[in-house]
Amino acid sequence: MAKAKQQPAHEIRFGAIKATIWENQTTVGTRHNVTVSRIYKDGEEWKQTESFGRDDLQLLAKVVDQAHTWIHQQGA
Repeated sequence: MAKAKQQPAHEIRFGAIKATIWENQTTVGTRHNVTVSRIYKDGEEWKQTESFGRDDLQLLAKVVDQAHTWIHQQGA
């Protein structure tokens, strides 16, 4: 039987910049990891990259800050 694909606990997106929050159960409790990406369209196909340009950095900072806030709220 195939293992079910893990779903994100939460996603935060500003424009093309996205933070995906993953929840992991450990022996010491729940831990969260965050992946960040930029989505873009290449012809008719949507793709994503972990590379960011100068003009992406402010939105990247915002999504990472909101991911941090969301994770801390889960422990409250």
